[in-house]
Amino acid sequence: MASEIAKAIQFLSDEKGIEYSEVLEALETALAAAYRKDFGTKQGNYFVKFDAETGDMDIWDEKTVVEDIEEGVLEQAQEELVALREKAREEYRELTEEETAHLPQFNPKTDLMVKDAKEIQKDAKIGDLLKIEQTIPGEFGRMAAMTAKQVIIQKIREAERNNVFEDFKEQVGQIVQGTVHKRDRGGNILIDLGKITGFLKPEEQVKREQYRPGVRLPFFILSIEMGPRGPQIELSRTSSKMVSSVFEQEIPEIDEGSVLIKGIARDPGNRSKVAVFTEDDSIDPIGACIGQRGSRITTIIEELGGEKIDVIMWDENPEIFIKQALSPAKVQKVELNEQTKEADVHVEEDQFSLAIGRGGQNVRLAATLTGWKINIVQDGEKKVSSEDDEGVIKEKLEGDVPVEDTTEEISEDVAVEEEKDAKATKVTKDSKEEISTESTEASSEGGEKMENEDEEVSEEEKK
Repeated sequence: MASEIAKAIQFLSDEKGIEYSEVLEALETALAAAYRKDFGTKQGNYFVKFDAETGDMDIWDEKTVVEDIEEGVLEQAQEELVALREKAREEYRELTEEETAHLPQFNPKTDLMVKDAKEIQKDAKIGDLLKIEQTIPGEFGRMAAMTAKQVIIQKIREAERNNVFEDFKEQVGQIVQGTVHKRDRGGNILIDLGKITGFLKPEEQVKREQYRPGVRLPFFILSIEMGPRGPQIELSRTSSKMVSSVFEQEIPEIDEGSVLIKGIARDPGNRSKVAVFTEDDSIDPIGACIGQRGSRITTIIEELGGEKIDVIMWDENPEIFIKQALSPAKVQKVELNEQTKEADVHVEEDQFSLAIGRGGQNVRLAATLTGWKINIVQDGEKKVSSEDDEGVIKEKLEGDVPVEDTTEEISEDVAVEEEKDAKATKVTKDSKEEISTESTEASSEGGEKMENEDEEVSEEEKK
């Protein structure tokens, strides 16, 4: 019989993925609860040591020896404690330790006065821990068995939750694959992560994405906390850290640290600008991110649901960095105001709309990436700020060539340039800026193609 119990413990351990010792501890806690139910008292502080191999069981009541307190004093202290608790309840607050510090501290479940302790052990003194052995006068009844069963189930669930918590705690800041389950009343999307369900708050959802049940997607783990019902895992599809995490996964040079990501500006689901840098002259950081024939950047775009990616060369010179951040637009000159940290960027007429981007997207992302407020200037007259809202930008752009038309013309030319540059594996410092512009435009073209393909698939589904 004893060996059968040991086998059952091992089976539970393997099935639930928890330690053998944790299952045994759950069993011992359950036996202590069953003993209290059938043979013990409410003031008993019972513990059990169970040997699964032999079936032997030791039960004891554990007490700490404390100083003697007169019965009248103890009763008075108890009445005062009840009154203090009632007052705190009326004031809708918790009772503080300071309020009860003057009262005699005695818990009949865990404490034993010296005079009573000496009857059990003659040399007992204050501070001693007594283990008072107990005997089992008979078999456990049905109610005790049910209590034990409930305790075991509860303890095993707690152990499972703790294991899951420790597992996912190590994955915070990383990407995990999950399956969309459903949307709750608060607008949160519940995501099945296998062992547990995570949640995607409305602000962490990409607006253009539709989260249909059964769809499998990558998610970024923002945080994990242990709640009353187990671990609470907060996920994201909009975090800029998700972009950097995908880059680390797909680009060995970034994972190894030879290429650094210096900054990310993101419009989730639409476009991201990623600034990269390296101190190794033998590495082209942009080429490393784009990959041969755009293979790496295409994988990243797919992972981010078709979001366009502009890879920018970082530069410590803000003038150069701002120029490159506004790619694919070509900039004439940049005037910096160090005090206000504003940059007036001068462009020609045919580059004005392109520098601003659709709804101001390009200039806003460039401003976020560089940390400068950017004003786009044409012929010293028109001026659009990175802080202008979309409505203001539309008014200022009236009469200009639509941004999308300009982008399409440039993208067609870039597609040819990408083919020419596909075999390049190394670039000199003098050519990095030119390659930077071509590579980033090429990556955006890849994203546009994917977006068009997605639209075609959607039309077919509707039919």
